[in-house]
Amino acid sequence: MQKRLVLDEEQIEIILRRFCHQLIENHDDFETTVLLGLQPRGPILLDKIVKLLEEISGVKVPSGYLDATFHRDDFRRRDFPLKANETKINFLIEGKKVILVDDVLYKGRSVRAAMDAMIAFGRPQKVELMVLVDRKLTRDYPIMPDYYGIRVHTLESQHVLVEWAENGSEKDAIWIIEKVNP
Repeated sequence: MQKRLVLDEEQIEIILRRFCHQLIENHDDFETTVLLGLQPRGPILLDKIVKLLEEISGVKVPSGYLDATFHRDDFRRRDFPLKANETKINFLIEGKKVILVDDVLYKGRSVRAAMDAMIAFGRPQKVELMVLVDRKLTRDYPIMPDYYGIRVHTLESQHVLVEWAENGSEKDAIWIIEKVNP
């Protein structure tokens, strides 16, 4: 298996700080802004951003986790049943500026599904997308991130692997690996 490092722990930290400063510039005092981490991989990134935002600005931004499993357009087309994750949103998003946070933007299907799922919590004023990695050339839907850490050009035969220390990895890191064909 071929594995190529895209971002190391130090580079990821720089990107997270940049995200926080961009959010501060674009959202003033965060009175009408909320952040939602897309399950299953967005919550770790979200928690890091919320913690850094509080350190940098002193403001605790409302945040939650959103699961869009049952809103996916390929939900019934799978050979195996999908397992839902927890949706943890204890506020309404009616009239709010919502920032969806995920680790990798690939086909755009998860983001499209998340937009459907979040409507259960109200109609947002605006929706923005923040991703650590934008796989630019693989989109099925015309979805582009408002904030991205790095853009990578990948083939269908490649996979972007995001490793977090919180999940048991040695360090935070992002890799591109060749998919293994059985």
